[in-house]
Amino acid sequence: MEAKPNATAAAASSSAREPRETDPPPRPKLIEWEDFEPELARLVSLSCALEGAKEKKQVLHRKLESLVQVKNESLGRLNELEEMREKVEGRKLVMQNLQLRTKVVVEDAKRKEEDLAAEVRSLLVSGTALSVARKRLQESNRILGQRGYGKLKNLQKMLRMRQQYMVSQVSVFYPVKNFAGQSQEQELESFPSTTKSVSGSSAGSKPVNLESLTILGLQLTMLPFTKMSFFMDKKEVQRSATALAYVGHAASLIASYLKVPLRYPLRLGGSHSYIIDHAPSVETMPIDSSSSTTLPSNMKPIEFPLFLEGQDTTRAAYAVFLLNKDLEQLLNFIGLKSLGPRYVLANLKELLRTILSADFIDT
Repeated sequence: MEAKPNATAAAASSSAREPRETDPPPRPKLIEWEDFEPELARLVSLSCALEGAKEKKQVLHRKLESLVQVKNESLGRLNELEEMREKVEGRKLVMQNLQLRTKVVVEDAKRKEEDLAAEVRSLLVSGTALSVARKRLQESNRILGQRGYGKLKNLQKMLRMRQQYMVSQVSVFYPVKNFAGQSQEQELESFPSTTKSVSGSSAGSKPVNLESLTILGLQLTMLPFTKMSFFMDKKEVQRSATALAYVGHAASLIASYLKVPLRYPLRLGGSHSYIIDHAPSVETMPIDSSSSTTLPSNMKPIEFPLFLEGQDTTRAAYAVFLLNKDLEQLLNFIGLKSLGPRYVLANLKELLRTILSADFIDT
């Protein structure tokens, strides 16, 4: 009876150990007949225990699979959380940068707002001053009214009419007219230049069918001023000097009526008139100019003759040039340009024509 438990324990220990491939095949066990039923019962119980263990194993396997799946899901979520945490950190940095920029922008906006407020205050002050000035202007306009402005316009018109009347008397005293006859010693053929004449031909060439001008019936012949000779007609020289005196007197009268101080005033003396140049001549300058670089204030003006009798032709020609400059000054005063440095009578005629026109009163 004692051998059964030992046999059962040995069978359990042998069955508990799992067989290996290297183990020798087990030897068949001989069971006695009287031990068959207990051994069978033991095998049945072991088979039932094995089935229960398999079921538990399967249950545990399913639980482990579910746990592994849950673990994997948890790991995936942890990875997602980590990524989300990194994104959140990055967004936090972006938000910090935005906050810094916003702070700078807010400070800049406050500074600009303060500057704008100062400018607005300045504009308010300027607007107040402008409003006061506008009220004063309106008051002045109200006081002046249309009568005041109209009175000024009438006074100006009367002044222009008076000037026009006085100049018309000058045109009566010294009429500048066209002379139909042609002469080789006309005014337009003097002082060769590169400028073009009125007819469009060059100044050096003789104009074709060009009417000359006369003042009080005298032609201004400029040839003696360029080609003076012993055989020159003295009457012709005298007529030219008289014509220049007429032009100078007319220019002086017109300048006095228009209240224009001539740049080169005249000393009238009939056919022996002079024109004054206040600029120092090169010939009168001292030779040794290194001692003084400034011009003396007490230097006397120089007079140039408007005639040739007993005078240098160069000085006389320069006097004619200065006389034409006076005419150019008067033309510029009324808004016109000179016809050129050679057209003395033409410039005088244009001056008289413009002043005697109806447009001169409305200017």
